[in-house]
Amino acid sequence: MKRYTVIIESGPGNLSAYVPDLPGCIAVGDTREEIEQNMQEAIEFHIKGLREDGLPIPEPNSASITVEVVAA
Repeated sequence: MKRYTVIIESGPGNLSAYVPDLPGCIAVGDTREEIEQNMQEAIEFHIKGLREDGLPIPEPNSASITVEVVAA
């Protein structure tokens, strides 16, 4: 079992997400729940494709933090 960092960004009409450690692995959705489900499926599909192509599965190395600042 591996845990990959997923970055979720808000767009004008939906959400998009990507995995820094899996270049090209992206997903979109209209809600947080949808983007999480779509990203789960995208990661599994991406890793399956890497395996089928005989390519190594990248180890999760990315991390994220949230920083609170005063916006002046």
